[in-house]
Amino acid sequence: MFVVAHFLNYSKGKTLDEDIFRSYILEKLENQEPSSVSHMISVISFFFEVILKKSVKLPHPKRNKKIPEILTPEEAGRLINSTPNIKHKLILQILYGCGLRVSEVINLKKNDFNFEENLIYIRLAKGRKDRFVKIPNSIKENLKSYSNLNNEDIFFPSSRTGKLTTATIQKIIKNSSKKAGIKKNISPHTLRHSFATHLLEQGIDLKIIQKLLGHSDIKTTQIYLQVSNQLIKNVKSPLDNLF
Repeated sequence: MFVVAHFLNYSKGKTLDEDIFRSYILEKLENQEPSSVSHMISVISFFFEVILKKSVKLPHPKRNKKIPEILTPEEAGRLINSTPNIKHKLILQILYGCGLRVSEVINLKKNDFNFEENLIYIRLAKGRKDRFVKIPNSIKENLKSYSNLNNEDIFFPSSRTGKLTTATIQKIIKNSSKKAGIKKNISPHTLRHSFATHLLEQGIDLKIIQKLLGHSDIKTTQIYLQVSNQLIKNVKSPLDNLF
C-alpha cells in the first residue's frame, strides 16, 4: 500500500476528501505517466470507499498516444538490401511491401499466392477477417521462384519448428538494421507502419489504406495522418502567399 501511504503523507494535517485527492493527482500528472496516475486513482479510490467509507469520483487520465516509429523510404531500402539471405529478404520485402502483420507473414501458405492476379489472400487475420493485398511487382518473380523451390505448405517454413516465430523475424530485422546502420528501434510492425505512411505520402486514399491494413475502424488508420512528415512539408503556409 505504498501509494496510499504516500498520499496520506501528502495529506497530513488536511481533511481527507475529494478535493485533497484531486490536488494530489493533479500534482502527480505533472511528472508521471497517465497509466501510473490511473493506477494511483484506483488504489486511493478503493482506500476512500472501503476504509474511509467515502465515495470519490475522479476521472482517469487518458493514456498518451505515441506516434509510431517509421522508416524513411531510403532506410527501408537499406534495411532490405542489408539482408543477404533470400528467404529473409523476401520476408522483409513482404512486411514493408504489403503492410502485413508479422503473424500474417508467419501463417502464409503457398496457395495464398495468386500470381496470375497479383494477389495474396490473407486468411482470418486480426478480427477473424479475410482480405487481399497486392503482390509488389518488384518481387513477384522472386516470390514465384522461391515458391517453386519450396516443397512445404507453409510459404516461409522453419527447418526446426515448421513455422517461423515472431522472435526469429525480429532477430532478422535487428541484424539487418545493425548492418544498415539504422539507429531507430525497429520491429516487424515498424515496416507495416512505414508501408501505410509511405502510401499516404503517395496520395493513396486513407480508406484504401484501411482496407489494405485490415483495420475495422478508420480511426485506427488515421494515426498515419499524424505520422507523415511529408504531408506536413507539403503544406503551404498562408504567409507564403503574401510574399
